[in-house]
Amino acid sequence: MRKRHKDGSAGDANYGVIGMDYRRYRQPDPHIACLIHAALGDAATVLNVGAGAGSYEPADRLVTAVEPSASMRAQRPAHLPVAIDAVAESLPFVDGSFEASMATFTVHQWADLAAGLAEMRRVTIGPVVILSCDPNALERFWLHAYAPEAIAVEARRYPSIRAIIKGLGGRGADVLPVPVPLDCVDGFGEAYYGRPERLLDPGARLANSAWSFVDPSVGQRFVTDLSRDLADGSWDASYGHLRTRPFFEGSLRLVVGRP
Repeated sequence: MRKRHKDGSAGDANYGVIGMDYRRYRQPDPHIACLIHAALGDAATVLNVGAGAGSYEPADRLVTAVEPSASMRAQRPAHLPVAIDAVAESLPFVDGSFEASMATFTVHQWADLAAGLAEMRRVTIGPVVILSCDPNALERFWLHAYAPEAIAVEARRYPSIRAIIKGLGGRGADVLPVPVPLDCVDGFGEAYYGRPERLLDPGARLANSAWSFVDPSVGQRFVTDLSRDLADGSWDASYGHLRTRPFFEGSLRLVVGRP
């Protein structure tokens, strides 16, 4: 088991450092939320693993949240349940405790993917819903041309979709592409596919853990190069069509494990 950070973060990213203003940039996007909630089916009890500040937790179900980072637990809105301090690889619940479970933007940070997914399957009698990114599709995003180091970091961190399916066991899984809307309010990298200016904001980059794994010079170069290309029209010449594209089909995937 990986040693936990000072604030309890159990993944490779230290949310005591990068997560202090997380909720300002990472809000649940309604379009993505609809897909997740539909995948949960009619489950009345839902476990959210690596729950963070509570994005995508359905308000019409009884949700139990697990989140090891104290910084992230403190950012959960008052209307959401208090999160339990625990890690995916050792869930403190008996077998079959929940009708469905979910994990969004978190499996790439787990110390032991197979153990965490097996634990979710153990405590869940219905669907296990995982929102993650396909590492083989990350280079579709224009950021690859400006900061390939950040994309390379993500490609190493995100598990393959095949590995997620294998870890879920059961009767296999459905893999659904998740198109990202142009006005996406969940500020992961691809959310800004048509709004490049937003990624010049240091806080927006900090809310994406990949930037914490590259040398600061990469971020500095990115800001310099993108600012220049926005000013002289180079970015728009290459990618300006994205400013009006309603959805971007990038790396985001919803894996729904069957019981």
